[in-house]
Amino acid sequence: MWMITNVLLCSFVVAVAPDEVAIMPDRPYLRVELNEPATLKCCYSTKLESLMLIWTKRVQGHNFTMDPENVKYTDRVTKEQRKEGDQYCGVLTFKSVEVNDTAMYQCFLNEGFIFSHGTYLQVHKPLERTINLSEITKNKILTAEGILLLLCVLLPASTLLCQSKKLSDLERKKVRREEENIYQGLNLDDCSAAYDQIERSQAHGPYQDVCNIKEEEEEIQLEKP
Repeated sequence: MWMITNVLLCSFVVAVAPDEVAIMPDRPYLRVELNEPATLKCCYSTKLESLMLIWTKRVQGHNFTMDPENVKYTDRVTKEQRKEGDQYCGVLTFKSVEVNDTAMYQCFLNEGFIFSHGTYLQVHKPLERTINLSEITKNKILTAEGILLLLCVLLPASTLLCQSKKLSDLERKKVRREEENIYQGLNLDDCSAAYDQIERSQAHGPYQDVCNIKEEEEEIQLEKP
C-alpha cells in the first residue's frame, strides 16, 4: 500500500514540475546480497543547466513508512553526478551493503522540488550452510552411497539365486523319493518268479512241447485231493 501511495505522490509531484525538467524512469527494484556492492541511478533531462541533486531514502516499517531522510555519505556510500548524452544522472554507490541499507531511494531536485520515482533496495542474507563439508568428504560420501546402491542391487539378486537353487534341490529330492516309493510295495520273490517265467517263455518261443503240457496237467491233477 505504501508503495502505491508513494508512486501516486511522485506522479503528482512530477506533474506540477516545470516543463524544463523531465524525470526519467528509475529501476523499480534491486535485491543485493549482504556485503555485496550496489549501484543506484536516477536520471533527468532539462533545458537548464545541471540541477542540484540530493539522494533521499524512505525506510519501510511494519505498518508505516518513515518520512524521507537524506542519505549520509561515507567512505562506504558515495554519490556522483554525471552527464550521459542529453541527460544528467545521479549515481549512488555502495561498496558493501548492510541490512539497514534496505529502503526506498529517490533523487530530489532542490530547484524544482521534484522527486524521482525511486528504486527499492533490498539487502538479504545468504542461506548459511548447516554442514560445511570439504570436497574430499563429499567424494567419500558419494563413494559410500555408490557402494550402498550396489549392495542393494546385489543382495536381492544373490538371495533369489539361493532360493532358486534350493527349490531345484527340493525338486530333485522329490523325484528321487517318488522313484524309491515305486519299489517299496513289491515282493522280491514274486518278482523273481515272474522274471523266470518271462525268461522261459522267451527261450521256448510262442510254441510249447505237447508232452510238457500234458506233464504239467498231470502234476496239477495229482495235486488235487
